[in-house]
Amino acid sequence: MAHPPEKPSDKESQNWLSKAQAAIGGGLSSGWSNATGFLPSKFLPVEQTAQWVTGWFKVDEAEVAEILEKVRAELPTTEALLIGKPQAGKSSIVRGLTGVSSGIVGQGFRPHTQHTQQYSYPTAELPLIIFTDTVGLGDGRQETSDVIRELTGELEEEKAEKRANVLILTVKINDFATDTLQQIANQIRQQHPEVPCLLAVTCLHELYPSSVTDHPPYPPSFEDVDRAFAEIQRSFKNLFDRAVLIDFTLEEDEFNSTFYGLEALVDALSDLLPEAEARTIGELLEEREAGQEIGNIYREAGRRYILPFSVMAGALAAIPLPLATMPVLTALQVSMVGALGQLYGQTLNPSQAGGVVSAIAGGFLAQTIGRELVKFIPGFGSVIAASWASAYTWALGEGACVYFGDLMGGKKPDPKRIQAAMRESFAIAKERFKNKSK
Repeated sequence: MAHPPEKPSDKESQNWLSKAQAAIGGGLSSGWSNATGFLPSKFLPVEQTAQWVTGWFKVDEAEVAEILEKVRAELPTTEALLIGKPQAGKSSIVRGLTGVSSGIVGQGFRPHTQHTQQYSYPTAELPLIIFTDTVGLGDGRQETSDVIRELTGELEEEKAEKRANVLILTVKINDFATDTLQQIANQIRQQHPEVPCLLAVTCLHELYPSSVTDHPPYPPSFEDVDRAFAEIQRSFKNLFDRAVLIDFTLEEDEFNSTFYGLEALVDALSDLLPEAEARTIGELLEEREAGQEIGNIYREAGRRYILPFSVMAGALAAIPLPLATMPVLTALQVSMVGALGQLYGQTLNPSQAGGVVSAIAGGFLAQTIGRELVKFIPGFGSVIAASWASAYTWALGEGACVYFGDLMGGKKPDPKRIQAAMRESFAIAKERFKNKSK
């Protein structure tokens, strides 16, 4: 059985409570006392347990950085190299695979090399998918050889890190001037034949008959689309492993659906990627409908960040995770809360994010230990189930959205409302992730 950390001093405990109350506006100490009342005394004294759980939320920035570095090394991260002309639908593919809005995707891309930019989802510190985009390809301002050199260099680095890669060639259905794209694909194929390549043909509606105003059942069956798709595949012969038709539009374009062919895209990627990476992308897509339930745009966007962190937490906890290693989950959650804070206009360093985590989660976690964790272990808490870790992370993210939403609205965060949101979302997420783990 794992032993709890040394009992913190009374002064340390009081400092923590003061910080937590300051962060959330008071009311935490009574909530903590009530919550710890659920802890069975035959396992550990209530006071000792409360101080033990409190110790989990002490954030040492160097320690968090070290933990996140180790976690990052174990993540099933995929780097997708998006190669195509401007307006060929590369950013739309990012939207389709992540569910993040076009505005956030646009702001999220960062310069990477002279001819590429990157978008890491959900964050650069803990990415599950890294999108590397070629900038301005085909506009006449780039030397093709320079682009090839940068892309092959990127693949060499990823190979050294043992990270999964996939090349996604994006071509508009009515674009047949693809010599530069073919040259790049050919050179990459010669130098890195081990990297799978997906040919994504986009903007299908541009070749629909004039009488057609919406997408037909997938796949489309129009003569012009079929002919163009066959010709594009012929021009890229031997340069790709799978080809797929997609048409990702914006909501204001009024096509149904907005992400036409998304399932086919995910199926193709699943066939091309290693099992762990394919499964992770699948989980991100399967849970997308959870984010549709709340109309608030910030809460909706926030769930795009909560989901991948919940998936990470479950993956880490799939192997029995002693409670003594709770700081690993805390480090993940500190990173998640930092990302959510940015979404709501609050820039937090790790220590500040840790203060928010402790403030909104302390009482909830103590209560949950009494009610939930004892189900998993004899003699108090040696294992956290993967579904529990995912559900708790999800609940924490939902609570953080309520917390930051209050701040953005100029209101004092309401501890009762935050706790209610966490309890409700925890119960729902627990069932969802439990069923997924079976």
